[in-house]
Amino acid sequence: MIRVLVAEDSQAARLLLVSMLEADPDIEVVGEGGDGEAAVAAAKRLRPDVVTMDIHMPRLDGLEATARIMNEAPMPIVVVSAAVSARDVASTFDALKAGALAALPKPVAGGGAAGEEERQGFVAIVKAMSRVKVVRRWSGAFATVGARGAPPKQQDRPVGDEVRNPSTAPITPSTRRATLVAIAASTGGPTALQEVLSGLPGSFAAPVVVVQHIAKGFIPGFASWLDGECELRVKLAEPDEPLVAGTVYIAPDDRHLGVTPARRIKEIEGKPVNGFCPSASVLFESAADAYGDSLAAVIMTGMGSDGVSGLRRVIGKGGYVIAQDEASSLIYGMPGEAVAAGVVDISLPLNLISTYLQKLVR
Repeated sequence: MIRVLVAEDSQAARLLLVSMLEADPDIEVVGEGGDGEAAVAAAKRLRPDVVTMDIHMPRLDGLEATARIMNEAPMPIVVVSAAVSARDVASTFDALKAGALAALPKPVAGGGAAGEEERQGFVAIVKAMSRVKVVRRWSGAFATVGARGAPPKQQDRPVGDEVRNPSTAPITPSTRRATLVAIAASTGGPTALQEVLSGLPGSFAAPVVVVQHIAKGFIPGFASWLDGECELRVKLAEPDEPLVAGTVYIAPDDRHLGVTPARRIKEIEGKPVNGFCPSASVLFESAADAYGDSLAAVIMTGMGSDGVSGLRRVIGKGGYVIAQDEASSLIYGMPGEAVAAGVVDISLPLNLISTYLQKLVR
């Protein structure tokens, strides 16, 4: 059984969450907290497998409660937020930065088939996060995380020895020049992206296009939050706008993101690919077709295999592929699948990706 603690100040919302979670035969709600102080105390006493954490609570809000739990009794935390204001959104992503693993919209009762699908997705994420191992997170420190049951670790190649196979010549940053960076991430991506993008200078000489899988409604606030965390300009991508160096373009909800040979944003309407819209594979394929061997593609932490088919196009067009390594990935799904498929030039720890990108984009 997966033991869950529910922290939520609204009694109605708390009852809904408890009933949703306990409808799954693998979940037992072992405790409830009506405010942040109670949530911290219950987490330390009950040691649940995962905590669902509301942001707005009396005595201690969800951000401070998350920080205290990650400092005093680290465990998986999923932030549950209505995200109705800029402050809500900022607090939600600050809670991820403090150590929470994922952000989900607050479920609502009813809603028919769409509402039921959303609730099933909510429960699935809570269950998945319960399997993530976390460590103590001191204030200002970066947490080390990893997933139990991740794919077998692939052999990482050292920097400077990024050979796709023994018959090819070594490819090093000194012999490459990228003019576009395309990045895809899913679970664990918001804070991973924050670390990579904040490591790039405002003078970074290429545009960056990003697909981040996240619950619907969070993307505008995510772009705004990232913009405040980076020297680079971060914004939502808009159809047909020019790609400008030093700017990060985030894919909006429910639209695939692409680029054109004329170096402009292209929004692509269509059905979900690999279950996602926007899809990492659609982005990588479009960028590879437009930029060829001057593309640097980065695949980061996340569940599933989205992006792998698109990276085959990147490789075929002569582009360069970086994967986040297993040790620094919250979930080694997407990058692990890419490594296993042989479509990665190099696997790097999270804290080296921005430095390596600066070598490729110079």
